[in-house]
Order: sequence, then C-alpha cells, then structure tokens
Amino acid sequence: MSILDRVTSSEDIRSLSFAELDQLSAEIRAFLIEHVSQTGGHLASNLGVVELTLAIHNVFDTERDRLVFDVGHQSYVHKMLTGRKDDFGTLRKTDGIAGFPKPSESVHDAFTAGHASSAVSTALGMARARTLQKEDYHVIAVVGDGAMTGGLFYEGMNDAGDSHEPLIVILNDNGMSISSNVGSISEHLSLLRLKPGYFGFKKYFRKVMLKLPGGRGIYRLSHRFKERLKRSLIRTTIFEEMGFLYYGPVDGHDIQKMSYLLTRAKEENRPVLLHVITKKGKGYEPAEQTPTEYHGVGSFDPNTGLHAGAEKSFSSAFGSELCRIAARDARVCAITAGMPDGTGLNPFRSLFPERFFDVGIAEGHAVSMAAGMAKQGLIPVFAVYSTFLQRAYDMILQDIALQKLHVILCVDRAGLVGADGETHHGVFDVSYLLDVPGMTVYAPANYEELRTMLRKAVLEHDGPVAIRYPRGRELPLPKLPATNGTESITMVTYGTTVHAAAEAAKLLCEKGIRAEVIRLSCLKPLDAADVITSVKKTGRLLCIEEVNAHGCLCESLSMALAEADVSAQIRGCNLGDAYIPHGSVQDLLTRSGLDAEGIVKTAWEVFDFGE
Repeated sequence: MSILDRVTSSEDIRSLSFAELDQLSAEIRAFLIEHVSQTGGHLASNLGVVELTLAIHNVFDTERDRLVFDVGHQSYVHKMLTGRKDDFGTLRKTDGIAGFPKPSESVHDAFTAGHASSAVSTALGMARARTLQKEDYHVIAVVGDGAMTGGLFYEGMNDAGDSHEPLIVILNDNGMSISSNVGSISEHLSLLRLKPGYFGFKKYFRKVMLKLPGGRGIYRLSHRFKERLKRSLIRTTIFEEMGFLYYGPVDGHDIQKMSYLLTRAKEENRPVLLHVITKKGKGYEPAEQTPTEYHGVGSFDPNTGLHAGAEKSFSSAFGSELCRIAARDARVCAITAGMPDGTGLNPFRSLFPERFFDVGIAEGHAVSMAAGMAKQGLIPVFAVYSTFLQRAYDMILQDIALQKLHVILCVDRAGLVGADGETHHGVFDVSYLLDVPGMTVYAPANYEELRTMLRKAVLEHDGPVAIRYPRGRELPLPKLPATNGTESITMVTYGTTVHAAAEAAKLLCEKGIRAEVIRLSCLKPLDAADVITSVKKTGRLLCIEEVNAHGCLCESLSMALAEADVSAQIRGCNLGDAYIPHGSVQDLLTRSGLDAEGIVKTAWEVFDFGE
C-alpha cells in the first residue's frame, strides 16, 4: 500500500518520518497529475506547494488551527490530506468538490478565498477574535508572491505587524524577485538564523532573563541593542519594518527545515513571516517549463503534457481587434491586472510593448492609472475579468466617471464561468455598471459585434465605456421569430443569452404562445422604445439575464415602462439573489432556469395567457 493511501488526516502526517514525507510528496504529485489531467484545474501552483503543505500539516492541526489561503487555487494538496482524496474525480464538477477552499465542504477549510491579497487581513481578524475570546489556536496565512502586487496585502501586513498578534504569514515565492539583504554579514546572519542553536540559545536566554531580578529590563535592553546593531550592519526587509519577525528565505521543498521553522514560529508569540522559495510546476517537466500554461489548464495527456490549444474566443477576438485599432492610433494603450494571457492581450504586448502595462493584482490602481492616462490625452483600454473589476468600483465612480474621462473597460468573463464557481462568476457587473453616471455599457453577442463596439468605444466616444462579453467562443446568432402583431409576450435579452431566448420562443410557439424576442446591444444609455412598443401590444414582459437579480436590466425596463405609463405584467428571469456554485455552465444555467426549458417554465407559470 502506498503512503498516500494510508494518509487521511494531519495525525497520519505527523506519524511519518521525513524520509516517508519525501516519498509521500512524490506520490501526491503523481496523483495530482493523473487527476487534474482528467478534470482540468490549477496544476502548476499545486505541484509547487506539495512539501510546503505537508510541512504545515506536520506542525499544525487545521481542524482547530486556522489555515487561510490567499486566492486558494493552491489548496488541492490540503484537500487531499483532509479526507477528500477519493473525491478528486469530481473536482470542479457540478456537485463535486470545489477548486478553492470551502468551509461548507470541510471544517479544515478556514475561509472561502477566490480573490488575491486579502489573506493577511482575514487571518488578522481571526487572530484578534482568538485573543478577545481567550481561545488557543494558531492562525496561518499562505500567500503567493503575486499577492504582493496588491495594495490590500500591505494594508493587512501593516496592521498585523502593529497589532503584535501571534500570527504566521507564509510567503510562497515562486518567481517574484524580492530584494534580499546585501553583503557577507547579511549572508552569515541569515544562515545563523536557520541554525537550531541560534533558536535554542535565544529561547534559553529569554527564559533565564525573565526569571532574574531586573532581568526583564536587561532582556529588553539587549534585544534593542541587537536590533540596532543588525540594522546598522544590514538592510532590513520591508517585513521587519512592518513589525514582523522574518525567517528565510528557505527552500520550500525541504519539509524538515520548514517544519522546524514553523515550529519555532509557533513559539514566538508575535507576527512572523516565513519566506519560502518554491518552483511552480515542480516534478512535472511540462509544467516546470511553461508554468503559465499549466496554471489553469483543461484536460491533457499526462504522459506528454499535450492539451488542446487555445481556440478562438471572445478574449482573442478582442485582443486582435485592439491591435488593429492601436496600429492606427498611437494614443491607444492596453492595461491588464496580471492577466495578459487570459484577457487576450499577449499579442498587444508583443506588438506595442511601450503601450502595454501589466500592473499586477491591483485592479483599483489600474483604473486610477487609466484615469490619469485619459486625463492627459491617451486612450486607455483596461481588459479585466468581471469578477475582478468589482474590486475597483470606487475608482470607477470617483476617478473615471466623475470626471467624464474616456476610459474603456473591457469586461471579460461576464456571466457564468463554470468550474471556478461563486468567487469567479461575472454576475454583478451589470448592476454596478448601470449605476455609474455617464457610463455606456455594451453587450455584444458575437465576435463581429465585439469588434464593432470596441472600435466605436475607442474612436467615437468621449466618456467612460464598458463592453461586457462572456468566456469562450461565439455561436451563430439565432434567427429570431418573425412578428405579426399578434404576439402574447415580449422577451428581452442581451449578449449570448439570446440563444436560449430564441429557443424558448420556439417552444412557446409550439404551445400556441407567440413571443417577440428583442435583443439589446446597448444596456446604457437604454433605448427602450422598441420594448415599450412591444409591451403595449402584449402586456407581458419577460427579461432574460445571466446576472444577479438586483440592479439588473429588468429594473431599468420596469422604470421605463412606468414612465411611459404602460401597464404590464413584468417578470425577470435571472440568477436570483444568490451565489451560484461551481459546475459546468450548461448545468448551472439549467438549475437556474436560464436554459430554454427553464425560460418557458417561468413564462408559463407567472403569466396568465388565458384560454
């Protein structure tokens, strides 16, 4: 029997020797490659944290101790070690285990995490709760170096260091260059810190001093002298300046050394940062060579690493059109928040490097920077996932819209995105963008409309514009049913939801109910004239949207009808007031009543069509 088959809890981890833990690491990697090759998911990041996760479970009990992941896509190994190994065939599938930490799934998952840079803040909140409630457990935050490009990370670190709360932050550094101390004295002291004798003497000295008369004052004086001497000889890290005790850097694939340092960190009774160096994709050559391609990957051949190449998508259609526009207008610039590949901007980066700006995981900064660029005469285009644009709402209001600046927000992954689940669905952008004064909001249904709207947004508008489009590829636009003045219901939709609406209209026709389907391409400013004309005839409006219920287009249409003094039965067919879990997009649409059959069911149940 393999070691992995014998491991079902942290207690099992702690019973193993370090040699056995090294063997277990190899077995975990083989398991991950085998299963993620079938289900898809975040592979490279999880291959890189195998030993780190084992070290954490070797020192802490995550059933009681609180382990907070930043983003959480690197939590697969943690899930395997906490009783969910046998469920990996369902990873990210409908009703299966999630690809991110989920407290409803296991007591070992401390907090749901899908967006970056917030783990330190969350962990500090837990540490303060522990202190106020006089409880006894440890709090650990695991953050990647990418989190350091987000301002929230520094807000949390600044407060945590000042709080003096016992808290351990593990910085998983798998590529970002972090300034190191300089010189031979620095190197010597860094090595000294990692030696058991240093920690043993430090602990013994403190213990003895605190027992002697006046020893507490002597200890404090010697500690201050040591810190001043160290700062005069070497450059301190930013973490030490924030009030953290800094350990590292340490090999993130050395379980024994990390276990030792984590044990020491537990005893410090203060904020500690452990800096570990890992290799993303470790143990699987294709992922080591091209970790970006295996960050989030679909199914692939584990023997060769071959997987389906990127197919044409709304993102790639956007990226290629933006390149064409930029070739004609030198004012056009592209901005991404750490996602040039996912948003289709890699071609732009290659062609116009001086006009391409990747700001890291800092959406608020990206929007404010775009505002500054626009104010000085450039035309910035910020390509960003819908779920991440939420983080910049205040900057959209204050820095762009208030000053009527010409910034284009290209809102990728609008609507349901599938396997990444509730933290990543783009179902709130309509509600928060329609609220912004002066904002124009487009919703293309295919690539050609996206290209046309992008050209219009860049070349014809002079204020803020948002273009929202879904993940994936286009489908041919359906032929909408002809109208003859005898329709019984008006159905309004936008974007790719038109496909389900058109199919629903056909099904209703089979039941003797004629529907007029109106597809809107611009959600704001709203031209409701055609809708008003149709509803005057039908007396019924069904607004079909792949968004959250509150603040949706249906509310705007209801107001427009009221202002036109048109009385009608109105019903929204949307995702409701709830978070939508992970699963295939089609499964989620069906469960939400947004497939053709669900739309027909809603119409049939809520409207009185008479005999």
